[in-house]
Amino acid sequence: MAQRNMDSKKTAMPEQDAKKRAANFEEVALGYTEDMAKNEAMRCLQCKNQPCVAGCPVNVQIPDFIKLIGEGKYVEAYDKIRETNGLPAVCGRVCPQETQCEERCVRGIKGEPVGIGRLERFCSDYAIAKGAKPTECASATGKKAAVIGSGPAGLTCAADLAKAGVDVTVFEAFHIPGGVLVYGIPEFRLPKALVQKEIDALKAMGVKIETDMVMGRVLTIDELKEMGYDTIFIGTGAGLPSFMHIPGENYNGVYSANEFLTRINLMKGYKFPEYDTPVRRHKNLAVIGGGNVAMDSARCAKRLGADNVYIVYRRSEAEMPARNEEIEHAKEEGIVFSFLVSPTAILGNSDGYVTGMTLQKMELGEPDSSGRRRPVPIEGSEYDIELDAVVVAIGQSPNPLLRKATPGLKAQSWGGIIADEQTGATSIEGVYAGGDAVSGAATVILAMGAGKTAAKAMLEYMDKK
Repeated sequence: MAQRNMDSKKTAMPEQDAKKRAANFEEVALGYTEDMAKNEAMRCLQCKNQPCVAGCPVNVQIPDFIKLIGEGKYVEAYDKIRETNGLPAVCGRVCPQETQCEERCVRGIKGEPVGIGRLERFCSDYAIAKGAKPTECASATGKKAAVIGSGPAGLTCAADLAKAGVDVTVFEAFHIPGGVLVYGIPEFRLPKALVQKEIDALKAMGVKIETDMVMGRVLTIDELKEMGYDTIFIGTGAGLPSFMHIPGENYNGVYSANEFLTRINLMKGYKFPEYDTPVRRHKNLAVIGGGNVAMDSARCAKRLGADNVYIVYRRSEAEMPARNEEIEHAKEEGIVFSFLVSPTAILGNSDGYVTGMTLQKMELGEPDSSGRRRPVPIEGSEYDIELDAVVVAIGQSPNPLLRKATPGLKAQSWGGIIADEQTGATSIEGVYAGGDAVSGAATVILAMGAGKTAAKAMLEYMDKK
């Protein structure tokens, strides 16, 4: 075993130059080399109590896979991750490790934590490139399960069920599976070819995926039961955009972040005219919001050729929910941040197109229910800025279509399906739910954790039938 690396900082990961990457959709982070990965792996202290594992929503055995990387056993490291995580290459890129596993890393007490996400990405990319073997599944049980939605929650649930020998069919509303992984997260953060490889691995386990299936319209929960499915998982995500309900939101040039990103990512609008999904190139665009979706929208707009892109956020930078890495990348790429301001109106011309936005300055008051200080308007502080487009990225909620087509399926007043935290069980026997459809918009890894929780309960339910 090589000598332990006691460097207080993570092994740096190469990135595209900021000026160059702001004009293309290629991946920003370039990944570790073998030497870099081994060097970073040797920073792990192999703690006996493994606090990092407790911080992982899917309980990846982190010290074990890092030890294998240190030994040069990269494919074995990937297989170790796949014991509990069906999407390691995805998680290595988009998981907020800094608030989960890495936050609990002992090395972070007197320096930077081990780069767990970077190592997960490295061994995943290595193993996929070498042609990783499909996950082995148990003998067929004769049981059938339906999974509605092919986002992180649905894919994870399907993988765990298939691994246990269940006949699984995934029903996806879009023409391509992957959910938010393909429509919401930009190519420069998560290459779609990589997502497809993860989905191919799921198919290799025997999982069937049916696309263009808008559940609640094409089929209902009751009809799935009549078709012989023993249990059903709802992982339909949170695809219904929220708006501010201020004057001018109906002008041409106002987008929800969902539409903006879906046109660019899933429908390949950034490759127009190669892909016939035109996305208008705007000169001056503002994104309202401070989360990862807002960062993604702003960075996409910059890559599409906008001269000026603004992030408009009503709190200060300290309260921004976006990952620090995404904020820093956005700043490096020339995104302009306007803090402590809130839109009061979107301005337009007689032809119905956006011409600007009225902003009001804010100050921070007492903390609200989120624990962050509540922004309070400053009277008489309004001012206008010139724009030709606005992207609203202030959150999403679950689409009500399936819920409204399912009598007896109980939901919160804001639309989230009510499901037991320990099992994912809903108000309908044999029907489970998890991910953003239950919690509202959250992270990929939390949705995956919910998918695993439900799969375990669904297996126990089928055993009792």
